[in-house]
Amino acid sequence: MSNLKSKIQAIIGLNQPAVLSTISEDNRPMGRYMMVTADASMTLYCVTGASSRKVRDIRNNPHVHLTMGFKPEAMAPVIHVSGIANILDDPGSREAHWDEMLTHYFSGPDDPEYCILQIIPARIEYWEAFTPEIWEP
Repeated sequence: MSNLKSKIQAIIGLNQPAVLSTISEDNRPMGRYMMVTADASMTLYCVTGASSRKVRDIRNNPHVHLTMGFKPEAMAPVIHVSGIANILDDPGSREAHWDEMLTHYFSGPDDPEYCILQIIPARIEYWEAFTPEIWEP
């Protein structure tokens, strides 16, 4: 594994807040905080409501952007992820991503409102100084 990929995975491998940006139906950027997890292939996932504005935005335009890694005590490293989002609502995905903390929002993995956003990165910028390191699949 490359050093850059290891540095990126050290950030995205944590269940942490990120800003997910979509393009709204009126063609304006919309950002919101989401809790994000990732797998070994650097595909990212977050849970949301099927009737949410972000899901409507993604159905209209699947291009998304995530910013994560910022901590108040240190402005770096930060990563920016540009990618394509898919909406997963199949039983296998629902079970795989279910966590009991989600009972505050959904009745269970069979709740019709519960879905998962899968974000497949097209480009990741790793910022630790003034010049980013770029990872592309």
